[in-house]
Amino acid sequence: MSILSSLLHASKFRNQFLRTLVPSIGLAYALQAAVAVPSTVGQSERFYDLSGSLTYISCTALSLYLPTLRARAAASETGATLPPWPSLLASLGSKGGVGAWNWRQVALSAAVTVWATRLGTFLFSRITAEEGKDSRFDSIRTSAPKFLGAFMAQATWVSLCLLPVLALNSVPATTLSALPFVTLTDVLGLALYIGGITFEATADKQKSDWMREKKEKKHSEEFLTRGLWSKSRHPNYFGESTLWTGIATASAGVLCSAVGQAGMGFSGSPAARLGALSMAVVSPAFVTFLLLKVSGVPLSEVKYDKRYGDRKDYQDWKRNTPMFIPKL
Repeated sequence: MSILSSLLHASKFRNQFLRTLVPSIGLAYALQAAVAVPSTVGQSERFYDLSGSLTYISCTALSLYLPTLRARAAASETGATLPPWPSLLASLGSKGGVGAWNWRQVALSAAVTVWATRLGTFLFSRITAEEGKDSRFDSIRTSAPKFLGAFMAQATWVSLCLLPVLALNSVPATTLSALPFVTLTDVLGLALYIGGITFEATADKQKSDWMREKKEKKHSEEFLTRGLWSKSRHPNYFGESTLWTGIATASAGVLCSAVGQAGMGFSGSPAARLGALSMAVVSPAFVTFLLLKVSGVPLSEVKYDKRYGDRKDYQDWKRNTPMFIPKL
């Protein structure tokens, strides 16, 4: 029996949701551990953010392809004809069925992949330009336990953020075919995602352009107050929170439905529906908590307050510009 077959058998739980959740989360920790070891030895955070993005993409892909992997492994053991791989493009217009995903599974998996690819390449290019250094790691880079802990924390971050997508992908596509093709939560969720990722990408580009122009001596500004940065002091973080809220909204519409409950192996009781809703909500809630209370806004605010806190123009910008939710 191959290693893959052994792992598939070991995670063949009776509950459909656990069949997807356990292998996907296990992969997140395995990938982060694989990157953590050489990074800790070399005391380098160069690949921290990039490995996080690759973990997002890998775990999302695994959750999407697990049913087919299990079906092909079972067919291989009995000598039967291997079922074909579902088509991503064909599934985008499908309600789901044998040999095809429900379009929501493909769309939300693609949404995560697009976000992770964009942010991962952006952060990797930034840290490469800064010679592989990130001030967030200055106090833990030389401590192996703390540095390893940062990678394990990232695996936890990936697992919690992906929970609504993992749950959606755990529902058999044949079961999802009973849903209407489009619902209000689909439209609202995708609209929030598109708006959020557009806002985040625009804010990041404006800051990158501003920094490049400063190096080229095109301006002498000490901090950015133009564009979206005149509407919010942290527009990129607001976009991040918004896009995950969109993914959670689209997922929750399915997970709380009778179809989603049955597909995950849940009872459909009020408590079970509340549990499904919590699995969706935990993603944007956790992201927003991190951004507002841990590693996002607090670190940036402290850094800029130390640098420019005694300047009137900085105080005016800070007083007149919302911290998170943009002003109209």
